Amino acid sequence: MKIFVYFLMLFPLMANAQTVCTLESRERLEQVLAELSQGDLDKLTLNQLNVKIGNWFLGTPYVEKTLELPGEERLVVNLTGLDCTTYLETVVTLSRLVIKGNLDGEAYEKELEFLRYRGGANMDYPSRLHYFSDWIYENQEKGILRDITAEIGGQVYENKPTFMSTHPKFYPQLSRGQFVDQIKAAEKAIASRTYHYIPKDQIQKLEHLIQPGDLIGITASMNNLDMVHVGFAVKKGGRIHLMHASTGSMEVEVSQKPLSDYLKGFKSQSGIMVSRLVRE
Repeated sequence: MKIFVYFLMLFPLMANAQTVCTLESRERLEQVLAELSQGDLDKLTLNQLNVKIGNWFLGTPYVEKTLELPGEERLVVNLTGLDCTTYLETVVTLSRLVIKGNLDGEAYEKELEFLRYRGGANMDYPSRLHYFSDWIYENQEKGILRDITAEIGGQVYENKPTFMSTHPKFYPQLSRGQFVDQIKAAEKAIASRTYHYIPKDQIQKLEHLIQPGDLIGITASMNNLDMVHVGFAVKKGGRIHLMHASTGSMEVEVSQKPLSDYLKGFKSQSGIMVSRLVRE
């Protein structure tokens, strides 16, 4: 009976032609939703949920470009191979479902779409929030999170990304000229906003203001990119570390070095933005 109930629970993922989800990912989602339905997890804060659920995915293989499918844009549900952004989105989606008390496959699909796309709806490739600074802004507008970078000591970040529109050859979907124009419009909107970041040489001094479960966006040294990596803050040995899908170990891990030391090893990384989920 339990298997049959879960089958019904996940059926929308199989039935919706606009969603892509492998059998392996469906089984993993079923397992996670079942685990989340046990106990009183809804009494935890969203930050606590991020850490708890994020830990369940430790060791999951790093797989890039799982969202880049040919043809029309479809919602990809993949819990078995994660890059840094899809790992973060997966965990945030599950944390929010726990708080809402709606732990079924259809709710997961709707919540993930709401998080991943501009305005909360998949309106084709350009509507996906490709730049993570745009992802932060849009999801703050939706009431999902709060960008706390400025209030914990961040300084103004000159954020004018143009990489996608100036390098369309790296994005097969941008062979369509109207899509390039829409990406340019998104880049222009990003450039018109005021963003803040904490330079990497200031992180250790301010890390006591970062809470486990906060969302960490790592800013780029290149002036045509906004972010190069994302993950969650976790505390280890009294220091803030990064829980993330790593290209180094090729799996989800907690960084061996504290966050401030981790960034020092990468010239491409200039600092961080910090966001915190909001309980609706």
